[in-house]
Amino acid sequence: MKNSKFLLGVAAAGVMSLALAGCAGDRTGGGAAGGGEDEAGGIIGVAMPTQQSERWIADGDNVQSQLEELGYEVDLQFANDDIPTQVSQIENMIASGAEALIIASIDGTTLTDVLQQAADAGIPVIAYDRLINGTENVDYYTTFDNFEVGVQQATSLLIGMGVFDESGARTDVAGPLNVELFAGSPDDNNATFFFDGAMSVIQPLIDDGTLVVPSGQTDFEQVAILRWLPETAQERMENILTIIGDTQIDGVLSPYDGLSIGIISALTSGGYSTDALPIITGQDAELGSVQSIIAGEQYSTIFKDTRLLAEQAVAMVDALQNGEEPEVNDTETYDNGEKVVPSYLLDSSIVTVDNYEDVLIGSGYYTAEELG
Repeated sequence: MKNSKFLLGVAAAGVMSLALAGCAGDRTGGGAAGGGEDEAGGIIGVAMPTQQSERWIADGDNVQSQLEELGYEVDLQFANDDIPTQVSQIENMIASGAEALIIASIDGTTLTDVLQQAADAGIPVIAYDRLINGTENVDYYTTFDNFEVGVQQATSLLIGMGVFDESGARTDVAGPLNVELFAGSPDDNNATFFFDGAMSVIQPLIDDGTLVVPSGQTDFEQVAILRWLPETAQERMENILTIIGDTQIDGVLSPYDGLSIGIISALTSGGYSTDALPIITGQDAELGSVQSIIAGEQYSTIFKDTRLLAEQAVAMVDALQNGEEPEVNDTETYDNGEKVVPSYLLDSSIVTVDNYEDVLIGSGYYTAEELG
């Protein structure tokens, strides 16, 4: 079940702190090698999905600042989760002479035509964190080990519920314990990786009776939240509470901090006190959710250092601009339906109230003052 990777994720926090010692403390990162501030760079188009999530704002800022440090001109656009807007923005980048594109897609299946335009113009495309599907015209992909992110989410859920100990090993807790499951947006390729990773840990415990899903909703299609919207997660949690009545929920698998906020709101409105909430997971270490973890509401989040993700995307662009082959570490996993996209995968870490200071403050991702 890959539970042993939990230990690696937590142990990596100390290593990450050292690796990030050279990064700026304001989440802008240190930039990739090559290029140089004194060299004139071309225009790089950067398409981000939305400004409604602080995570994507940070990604955009990190990519832009690191590209500019290397002398590139950056055309950064946010599409506010509107697919036609993102397509139009990319078309404008192509028309304006972009020499490379970094794209975090809203829907990874809707960019085939515009990426053909990019290919016709000889513009390389880097898929950023979300795989772009159904086209040969995506050259490289950089992301985190998304299956392992799901494993970490499920592992932290079970640690919080006492089914696993702090090392990720099975305890003698027999259950049954009641859990409800949430997944990400069905148009985001990562969402299925997160869910499959989590279910590789959870499903055996459902099968042996340790865990019970009172709503009966366990299929991805039943639990997915379109566009990762907190209000949609809140509405679904409210509906679940209506369905299950007085049944007490012990844990909630949430794949993203924004959804966790909606889930917590539904639970507190439904009669749960803030000091007696179920164990609730998350992802992205967003400021409000880390504060919620400190306050004892949300149990955990998965920290994916966007500074390092931006650094890798920038390194890929810079290599291409200098006629070099970008570094990859995975050439098997990410099949977009037309090709296996050469990828670079980064590591992630579980964050709880017990280690947030070391992982988040120690690495300079947040300051103690920001977290309150």
